[in-house]
Amino acid sequence: MYQSKYSFRKQEGEKKEMGASPLPFSTFLSVFLLFCFTTLSFFPETAHALTRHYKFDVKLQNVTRLCHTKSLVSVNGQFPGPRIVAREGDRLVIKVVNLVQNNISIHWHGIRQLRSGWADGPAYITQCPIQTGQSYVYNFTIVGQRGTLWWHAHISWLRSTVYGPIIILPKRGVPYPFVKPHKEVPIIFGEWFNTDTEAIISQALQTGGGPNVSDAYTINGLPGPLYNCSAKDTFKLKVKHGKTYLLRLINAALNDELFFSIANHTLTVVDVDAVYVKPFETETLLIAPGQTSNVLLKTKSHYPNAKFFMTARPYVTGQGTFDNSTVAGILEYEKPPHSSVSTGKLPLFKPILPALNDTSFVTNFTNKLRSLASAQFPANVPQKVDKQFFFTVGLGTIPCQSNRTCQGPTNRTMFQASINNISFVMPTTALLQSHYSGQSNSVYSPNFPIYPKNPFNYTGTPPNNTMVSNGTKLVVLPFNTSVELIMQDTSILGAESHPLHLHGFNFYVVGQGFGNYDKNKDPAKFNLIDPVERNTVGVPSGGWVAIRFLADNPGVWFMHCHLEVHTSWGLKMAWIVLNGKLPNQKLLPPPSDLPKC
Repeated sequence: MYQSKYSFRKQEGEKKEMGASPLPFSTFLSVFLLFCFTTLSFFPETAHALTRHYKFDVKLQNVTRLCHTKSLVSVNGQFPGPRIVAREGDRLVIKVVNLVQNNISIHWHGIRQLRSGWADGPAYITQCPIQTGQSYVYNFTIVGQRGTLWWHAHISWLRSTVYGPIIILPKRGVPYPFVKPHKEVPIIFGEWFNTDTEAIISQALQTGGGPNVSDAYTINGLPGPLYNCSAKDTFKLKVKHGKTYLLRLINAALNDELFFSIANHTLTVVDVDAVYVKPFETETLLIAPGQTSNVLLKTKSHYPNAKFFMTARPYVTGQGTFDNSTVAGILEYEKPPHSSVSTGKLPLFKPILPALNDTSFVTNFTNKLRSLASAQFPANVPQKVDKQFFFTVGLGTIPCQSNRTCQGPTNRTMFQASINNISFVMPTTALLQSHYSGQSNSVYSPNFPIYPKNPFNYTGTPPNNTMVSNGTKLVVLPFNTSVELIMQDTSILGAESHPLHLHGFNFYVVGQGFGNYDKNKDPAKFNLIDPVERNTVGVPSGGWVAIRFLADNPGVWFMHCHLEVHTSWGLKMAWIVLNGKLPNQKLLPPPSDLPKC
């Protein structure tokens, strides 16, 4: 990993002027202590904050998995990429240098980016991509967040190999609200494709059909022994008996929600999306693409004389093809010193995962997620709502180009996806730059519909007309607007779960249910006391989810399905949050090295 560097620059006036006499030591010490006390009094938040520097060289790297070697886009030649480690309150300065032929941009998934939207990373939303041979410095401060997040490429399907963990430790001296772990281990799930993912999505968009699925799932880049030619490429977690481990789980898979379990062990969920939750025990987790979760693993009190599979496989709700395989790592116990226990051929236990389509398990699991809602970690749920929105999310179609046969639902249509029947068209210049410069007329329109134009029975018999419209339309919000958003799945081309990610904000999941949302009955069941706080939430298959958030972060913020195929088909939109009146409520000016389109 590229090591963090700490730079300290001499401030003006630090150098001793020629001919000036030095202060007596006692006077100097008094002045110095007074300065330190004053600094700590006025800036308690930054007293221990550091600036951490990283350099990301985006370069090609040959990697072999499943006996297939391919040249893939990587960061610093690592797959997965390097981990970023910081503390709450730290500033990160990350120089990204593009040494490949693809355009690139990096998103710091889940980082609030308060007033620093220029560093958020989605291509053509907050920045133009970094072109070949160019570089860009992402500069942002981690404010009020601690836990596990992650970074990934945010252009086309490059995030299939360009991703890594962000580990945010609490401020120095601030303990976890749970038992201190013996060790912390990042576990990042991914998907491996034997072929080039850029070619896969390019072909799918050309033919109008579904893209080819992955060849394997991975844990920390390794597919494990259940796949052909992969026994040597297995992640092994070596533990001691009687200890507690913190597993930092990240789902970086392109297109699949995943069940995860460790045989004969119970996990305690303590955090999701870098927000503490009321702890609860479970043998299996569900984690959607884009989501993270910290879990405690308490190992057995005695050496168990066995090994244990840790496995993940997909939760499937859609009609399309999917990678129906299982990734496995191995939990191994260290043999106690001076022990006579044999470690020959140990038995290997396998966990029992839910059925592929077990929506009942998913519902029960997500209903257990609750914010701590404590004095130290409150749940600041907006109790009053300024603006309400109702968004339908789902698949649809567009016509095949004339005189062509396509591979969509019919040979005359192509797959598309939409929010409120609008499939988002990516601009050719960055939305944030257009908004900031006041030159938005030809780039986007600020009239995204707040409700569906033509309501229908969203989860019932689908309408005959499955066509969607296209456009680059945004919602504009005044600063500090409290928002309630209902996201409703549709059955137009089959009900399906959609993990929706909102950039620039966390939100509270105040309610969810199945069938059509009922505005007269369902709000009475909302949890406004301790709802879970997230940045990515699954819209239930054949159901709806209600979220609330405060629009307190000026900028342009992307919202999209984190199933990459749905994003490619247009299941995305963006919010503009206007500047507030005070200086600390305004977007900072763009950096001088902001990439140009």
